[in-house]
Amino acid sequence: MGRSDDAPASVHDRRWRRDLRDTFRCAGALLGLLLLVDHLSGRLTLWRGALWLALAVLLLVVLYPARVRAGEGWLSSRGLLREHRVRTDRLVSVRCLDGISQRLLLRDELGGRVEIDPDVLVHNPDLWHRVSEDSRKSVTSGSLTCGATALRRIAERVERETAETVFKVSGLE
Repeated sequence: MGRSDDAPASVHDRRWRRDLRDTFRCAGALLGLLLLVDHLSGRLTLWRGALWLALAVLLLVVLYPARVRAGEGWLSSRGLLREHRVRTDRLVSVRCLDGISQRLLLRDELGGRVEIDPDVLVHNPDLWHRVSEDSRKSVTSGSLTCGATALRRIAERVERETAETVFKVSGLE
């Protein structure tokens, strides 16, 4: 599978840096607010400050955004500690998981598993295009037995978002 010299080796979530910055801001704001309240009440001690710092670090860990990247035939999601990778040209299932926040679970023939926020694909058309192209190979080869509906829904969302963006830019909104 060769690629042309002008094609990028991989694409990534363009919003990741902003999301990471927002995560640090949120944790910093919580720490600052807790320290300020404790200082104003006259109850700030070294131990309480350490407790508030630990709480802010915990919030940072919980909110830390996964870094999603894709290349020809693969998709990866890297969190704080490890990276998960799936072969998008050998997918066996794609499922939408509902809960507090919607997640998209992709599994491949080799046992790879990646769970991502579908909004990452919706807000990054180049990332979606890479995943969509490769998932078509899975459909064609017959390996994708479950998930065509989930992929179609994401495709519809991407098309809707793209159309809305075009209308906004052109002033036809």
